[in-house]
Amino acid sequence: MAHFDWERQVMFGKRLERRKLMAVGALALLGACSVIPKSGPVDRAPPPAPTPPPTDLPTDTERHRVALLVPLSGANAAVGQSLANAATMAVLDTNAQNLRVTTYDTSANPGEAARRAVSDGNKLILGPLLSSDIPAVVAAARPADVPLISFSNDETASARDVFIMGNLPGQSVARTIDYAIGTGVRAFGALVPRGEYGQRASDALMASVRAGGGSVVAMEAYDRSNTSIVSAAKRLAEKGGYGGVLIADGGSLAARAAPQLKPAGEAGPRILGTELWSGEKDVAASPALRGAWFAAVSDQNFARFTKSYRSRFGAQPYRIATLGYDAVLLSLRVAKSWKPGTVFPVRSLLDPGGFLGLDGPFRFSRDGKIERAFEVREVTAGGTTVVSPAPAKFGR
Repeated sequence: MAHFDWERQVMFGKRLERRKLMAVGALALLGACSVIPKSGPVDRAPPPAPTPPPTDLPTDTERHRVALLVPLSGANAAVGQSLANAATMAVLDTNAQNLRVTTYDTSANPGEAARRAVSDGNKLILGPLLSSDIPAVVAAARPADVPLISFSNDETASARDVFIMGNLPGQSVARTIDYAIGTGVRAFGALVPRGEYGQRASDALMASVRAGGGSVVAMEAYDRSNTSIVSAAKRLAEKGGYGGVLIADGGSLAARAAPQLKPAGEAGPRILGTELWSGEKDVAASPALRGAWFAAVSDQNFARFTKSYRSRFGAQPYRIATLGYDAVLLSLRVAKSWKPGTVFPVRSLLDPGGFLGLDGPFRFSRDGKIERAFEVREVTAGGTTVVSPAPAKFGR
């Protein structure tokens, strides 16, 4: 998926349920936070209903200023609003008072949104959502020493001051391949979509297979359409010779291709998927995908998060919304050793022990790429079951 400054204090506590998310309790004891949405109300999502931003912010020298840059209008408004709502939840759940989160709409002009954020005194930017917006935001933020923690999953956009927080597809593929090799699979085939995502998945497949002493014996590329992937699957099936086959796409297209690779009643080959399968109904509904393996971040806390989100905003959150929540928790964690009004201490993001969020432990490399802990799931008739849990923490 390359793939929101609130001027008023957000007081959703008016008889709203203040549920604490136990899984992140250790990070939550960090003080409280005011959220100041500039681009419109966040009490309902989706759709958003942005209002014209005020021209000035009140002076605030006692709290950390953090900007949230997400789309609040246009094609990605619903996703942006979901991220903004999740950030508000984190503010309320932690009940902190040393952080001011201000939201800016990037849909029309991400560079201008970033310039306003810097001009308003924000020292950290959470966002943007789209990797295509990152260059314009960086151009405005870097001269002021304001780093970014982007919600994109495009690792090529990372830098010393641009941290990529989205789930990287290559890491998911690598985790799945490593698990498959550990169970005895040595020869692999693959269906890979043309484009950037497919290239990342392909690179991860080749590297992981080589490291594990296996081989990729066949690979077919396709356009992201039903007819194209089915045709590619037929060509791959004719080649054969593999014990595992990666379908590097979402559940809907994978369900189309799987019957061509694993006819009814046959035991093999083992179908392998990606993090895109997580939460997709088409995966569990496809008999041909039964027994398939894929890696994703843990959903252990997502059900509780969803319940709390719906009680506050009356809508279902996008799966990516947890990134908005965790980004605020991360800001609060750093705020313990960050003096208000000063440059954001980027080195604090490089703790080798990482951080804990709703999606489990994560950490950043020096070049801004995220590393996440993935679990491996097996598709069953009723959904999925975890066959290899995600590690609870990173070693130092």
